[in-house]
Amino acid sequence: MRLTQLASAFAGALALFGLSLLVANPAAAQQKPDPQAELIAKRNAIEKELEQVAIIDRKVMVKMRDGKLMAADIYRPKGADKVPIIFVRTPYNFNFWDVKLGAPRDMTRELEAVKRGYALVEMQERGHFFSQGNYDILGMPLSDGSDELKWMSSQPWSNGKVGTTGCSSTAEWQLAVVAQSDPSLTTFNVQGFGAGVGHVGPYYEQGNWYRGGAVQMLFISWIYDYGIQNQVRPMFPGDTTQAELINASHFFDLATQMPPVDWDKAFWHLPEQDIIKAVGGPPGIFETHMPVATGGDMIARAPNDPAWYKGGLWHENMKISKPGLWFMSWFDVSVSPNLAAYNEVRRTAPKAIADQQYAVIAPVLHCAYTRATEHTMIGDLDVGDARFDYDDLVYGWFDHYLKGEDSPMLDKQPKVMYYVMGANRWKSADTWPPAGAVTQSLYFNSDGQANTLYGNGKLVAAAPETDHPDQFVYDPANPVPTFGGGGCCMGSAVKFGSYDQRPQEARNDILVYDSEPFKQGMEVSGPITVTLYVSSSAKDTDFTFKVSDVYPDGRAFNVTENIQRMRYRNGYDKPLAWMSPGQVYKVTFQPIDTSYYFRPGHKLRVDISSSNFPRFDRNLNTGGNNYDEVEGVIAHNVIHHDSQHPSEITLTVVPNAEAVVDGGARK
Repeated sequence: MRLTQLASAFAGALALFGLSLLVANPAAAQQKPDPQAELIAKRNAIEKELEQVAIIDRKVMVKMRDGKLMAADIYRPKGADKVPIIFVRTPYNFNFWDVKLGAPRDMTRELEAVKRGYALVEMQERGHFFSQGNYDILGMPLSDGSDELKWMSSQPWSNGKVGTTGCSSTAEWQLAVVAQSDPSLTTFNVQGFGAGVGHVGPYYEQGNWYRGGAVQMLFISWIYDYGIQNQVRPMFPGDTTQAELINASHFFDLATQMPPVDWDKAFWHLPEQDIIKAVGGPPGIFETHMPVATGGDMIARAPNDPAWYKGGLWHENMKISKPGLWFMSWFDVSVSPNLAAYNEVRRTAPKAIADQQYAVIAPVLHCAYTRATEHTMIGDLDVGDARFDYDDLVYGWFDHYLKGEDSPMLDKQPKVMYYVMGANRWKSADTWPPAGAVTQSLYFNSDGQANTLYGNGKLVAAAPETDHPDQFVYDPANPVPTFGGGGCCMGSAVKFGSYDQRPQEARNDILVYDSEPFKQGMEVSGPITVTLYVSSSAKDTDFTFKVSDVYPDGRAFNVTENIQRMRYRNGYDKPLAWMSPGQVYKVTFQPIDTSYYFRPGHKLRVDISSSNFPRFDRNLNTGGNNYDEVEGVIAHNVIHHDSQHPSEITLTVVPNAEAVVDGGARK
């Protein structure tokens, strides 16, 4: 008997066996509905409703100026003459058919847009799925974006107005395209868009690639897990007809299926430039020169490398003159450069446009806005009822700017709506930081024994007269593990959010400094800046800080964190600054923003160390390239604190803030 016949016979026997069980116990079938069948029925019903109200045009291949074809799906209302367009462009899979389920993809978003009177145009990023070409970080948005806008706005069913929306990689291309001032691009909505921001103000993160000059390792796992380095991939011939592509979409979605990787182990591989290679990934933009706008070789670039300015990142010299709706979150990868971009646009745009920039800052993880609940959990921290109707705001925004309609939702929306964690409530402001906010400094102090939470590190109102420096050993082979914080896309290697930090703070390579318990509550809303006076045995090393809220029972929930690589302490556009053993250097971290209410009886804690791995790559302390090295050296690092070396944390405090706790949530 052939294997296929054997399999068929075996399947038939199983079917008969299963049928006999159902006959013997018919109630069992009624008690256990098939969830997959229910999902398929639901998806089919949504698709059927969409077909009733929408003109559907899928797998439209749109030609770019270089001849490459980008895949688009278009949904527009039946019976409408000319309609405004909501434009979504993404590197992720939006194939209309769920190949694994054998049913339509969830078309709820498409149906909602059409019902509200919009054409929804979904386009695939260059070099992904059905779209042709080679992918670079953010594709080729300056050329592709312009070509795509001109194409869709010139369609006979378009009213000539386009608004963009999306989160993460579906948002990050937008700002640079908006800055091209295409007449059809009327407004934009960016959500969780940090990887689209290059250089703005003091931040040279270049699309979240860096923080303080240290590499943010999330891109290594993201590039692999999502098949970003997919230069060798299946593609349909360029002359495949639309009908053939639609038919083929029922059994091909061209999604990569990368073998699973245990990133908790994989991130440890040295040299860093070979991490993707070591897990069997293909060569590409991460570590190889590639025929794309920026040239690839990303891991070898410095924070101000000219290559970062050749692609699709938005930089502060790219002026924006369109109304914008900006969504950010406190536990995202890069909220501070996002806020800096928002403020830069408000500062440099014509006044009428500056007054049309609105920000919402939520207390959630990356792109988790709509997952807020009555008890929104950020890791183990309950930040209360952070729910908000984002859809109503977005559609109210588009109704106003794309249709010219009045929007009651927009009429009552403040310029800045931010969530104060700890107080667990939404607040409004006209600016960020809120008007009237003041700075307040606390100074580091100890008897030279601030190591661990059992040490004697303090935060005091004035710098101490005498220096009793705190010392610790940073071993790149034994870095402080990441535990909470803001970020995304690192698989099971990191738990993001807020957690009790006491297990970490038992390590001897963490210095712990506490304020006195607050007699009155204090709202910190705005940037936090840490300045340290340090010395080291190494030519180059990192310093990190973490701010926590210490409860009266001792629990210490992290609020925010930062890192600074010492070679860049003088600036990212300046010559590298090496250290000499024993010499004291001043280093000021880039400002990091938050909004947190420290309740009466709570304390503010700052942890100082030299690593936060794998959130950030390890400094091997050699002064070499770091990314191509396999051996590190141990650094003996020292924090100095006296009147000559006033190491301090500077907070942005809202005076006389209402001490309203667990109330005022806006739903």
